[in-house]
Amino acid sequence: MSTARKILVTAALPYANGSIHVGHLVEYIQADIWSRFQRLRGHECHFVCADDTHGTAIMVESRKRGITPEQLIQGVWEEHVRDFRGFEIEFAHYSSTNSKENRELCESFYGHMKRKGHITTKSIEQLYCEHDRMFLPDRFVKGTCPNCKSADQYGDSCDVCGATYQPSQMIAPYCSICRNPPVLKESEQLLFKVNDFRDFLQAWLPRHTSKEVARKMNEWFVEPLRDWDISRNAPYFGFEIPGAPGKYFYVWVDAPMGYVSATKQLCELKGLSFDEFWRSESSEVYHFIGKDIVYFHTLFWPALLKTAEFRTPTQVFVHGHLTVNGQKMSKSKGTQVQAATYLRHLEPGYLRYYYASKLGAGADDLDLNFDDFVSRVNSDLIGKITNLGSRGAQMLGKKFGGKLCDPDAEGLAKIGATQAAVESIAQHFEAREFAKATAEIRAIADEANRFFDEKAPWKTADTDPAATQAVLTTTLNLFRILTICLKPILPAYAVKVEALFRAPRPFAWMDVQTVLNSGEIAPFEHLMQRIDPEKIALIQQESAAGVKATGTAAVGATKTTAGSVAPKEGKKMNAPTDPMAPKPEIEIDAFSAVDLRVAQILSAEAVPEADKLLRLKVSLGPMGERQIFAGIKAAYDPATLVGRLTVVVANLKPRKMKFGMSEGMVLAAGPAAPDLFILSPDAGAKPGDPVK
Repeated sequence: MSTARKILVTAALPYANGSIHVGHLVEYIQADIWSRFQRLRGHECHFVCADDTHGTAIMVESRKRGITPEQLIQGVWEEHVRDFRGFEIEFAHYSSTNSKENRELCESFYGHMKRKGHITTKSIEQLYCEHDRMFLPDRFVKGTCPNCKSADQYGDSCDVCGATYQPSQMIAPYCSICRNPPVLKESEQLLFKVNDFRDFLQAWLPRHTSKEVARKMNEWFVEPLRDWDISRNAPYFGFEIPGAPGKYFYVWVDAPMGYVSATKQLCELKGLSFDEFWRSESSEVYHFIGKDIVYFHTLFWPALLKTAEFRTPTQVFVHGHLTVNGQKMSKSKGTQVQAATYLRHLEPGYLRYYYASKLGAGADDLDLNFDDFVSRVNSDLIGKITNLGSRGAQMLGKKFGGKLCDPDAEGLAKIGATQAAVESIAQHFEAREFAKATAEIRAIADEANRFFDEKAPWKTADTDPAATQAVLTTTLNLFRILTICLKPILPAYAVKVEALFRAPRPFAWMDVQTVLNSGEIAPFEHLMQRIDPEKIALIQQESAAGVKATGTAAVGATKTTAGSVAPKEGKKMNAPTDPMAPKPEIEIDAFSAVDLRVAQILSAEAVPEADKLLRLKVSLGPMGERQIFAGIKAAYDPATLVGRLTVVVANLKPRKMKFGMSEGMVLAAGPAAPDLFILSPDAGAKPGDPVK
């Protein structure tokens, strides 16, 4: 490994006027994965961020609520911190742009601009609302698009045709606060002369952005760069500009400054050197941003840093936007999902893994397709990876007291090949090619599962215990390596696996080179369960209904078990039918829809609270493991079922019971218990084989 690096990572600051949703999370998850990977590799990496708290929108919203802007941004800050923590996003420090340090930096940078002659003044004609007595920012003007004539568009761009324009060019503009028509009024503003940095920026862009971004930004250099308006008129929530009464710094001055002020606070809290990050090239600084704010981060921001003699970012990493089910996020369709709504129903690791499986280094958009989301998580994360650890650990615990041993020559070769493949995965993480990294991780998991199935340790546990123990030890070594590779993506999952292996300290990347050949694993505990598709429906229902992130969901009928609705009071349930009575005829298509598979029973135990149920853990081979509750308690001693092959309905919708989730159905014949007999295939059948 190379010498340890000193790295600072930032993500764009979320605006303090709304909740975090799944679209925002693309960036924060991407930056968090990359930061965690750097720390896992042994580098010093600090991830900082802050709430973007200033502007007209904050002022107007606080007035609407009857509170101060400071009260508004404090409440939103607490909500944002809670949501980020819920998604396992680990900031070294999370700040606010409404801080003493940020004010001082803005004033200091402005002082440099003035002294070096980079500030000019100009009288600008702007739309002014006489009713609200304020100049209107672009987003507070609405009207008809001058290009396509679509009504109710914002004052800077049209959502229908994509045209951009000045608010004064709109047809029938009106104030979005009071709906009165504004008037044109002149106001003297302070402007930053960006063109003074033309040569510097043209040389800077290709060295600090991707070729794609540099090519796009170079389009601005066809003509002189326009002066940038950095002031706003009172009333405005923000920092007043020194020596300019009634003028405030435009939010895009103090927002990126939040990267620097958050670093300053971090350094004061942890005794770090601020100059090493922002006044020296001995460290590395990386900005993660969306493609909609590239202009500010690659033209204005480097010029501001250059003015104040601060270092510029090492690289500006740009990602694309999120669509949901192939379309722009929509509240009415339930696809603009708030972070808190998601977390009420699903584990954060699911979304972290799904985004990682689709994220590359470029600015391509990515789609959150809910069907693909459920399928990919259940198939890859549960069926391939988690299933591998579950199968190996449970059998090692039951048959060998959890004791690891020396892998045999074949096992050592498998482990060695996997260790050799890990460096390629590391290179993908470094390059932010997370989709390629997860593809290689899945390929290793596929190979490990093939190894396990070919060795069939459940068949040899009694006849050749030494070889079986070696196979299980090899399997668990492979699972441990996979977990270390996934740790930047699934940090909480990795903590559980560390506990399983009784790791003396948290996993580090270098630990992939260690082969476990002794010691005892802890009793296996649940790592992660399959996604119930019904939870996706609930998330969408709540999102469409606008259920508050901090409120209690009250959507739809009262649920008792998955797929069933509690009957209304007074309504009678259907009487039980005679099990021996013939059922009505069905078409062949109805039967073809049932997916019958061979399954091996890995464990069986009675459910104490139920008279008829056994809890079965079954293996469907490459389809993973399932938990099934079967009403055969009166017919079988659970101990006699372990290791047996049977037939199950593999595509039955999971059913939530008070004892847990039942993920299939075991087929049995007979009139009733105790005269029930589970179906068993002939010798030679393997777990996962289809039943024709």
